[in-house]
Amino acid sequence: MAFLAASRGGDFDALLTLLDPEVVLRAEPGATPPGASSEVRTRTAVANTFVGRASAAQLAVVDGSPGAVWAPSGRPRAVFAFTIVGGKIVEIELIADRERIGLLDVVIEEPRVP
Repeated sequence: MAFLAASRGGDFDALLTLLDPEVVLRAEPGATPPGASSEVRTRTAVANTFVGRASAAQLAVVDGSPGAVWAPSGRPRAVFAFTIVGGKIVEIELIADRERIGLLDVVIEEPRVP
């Protein structure tokens, strides 16, 4: 997914092209560092949240849609659920609640070897 590549690579401009101008990032408690906002709005603010990060995230399919997951030892601990409309990410939901993650159909994609 281009979003993870841009995030990991610190490519702010690439992140901006992937995000809708009015994108919303919502995070459950436990999905963000202490003191971080649980809601971030606008593509500039969301891009700033992710630029240079997500190095431990893996591509995943979440309930049939593109997503990502942080899954140490193969066990999902945080899920990134993306809502995409017209080719742009309009919402990112960070889910950290174990019970809620257990209700999701999360398929972790195998890393591709170049």
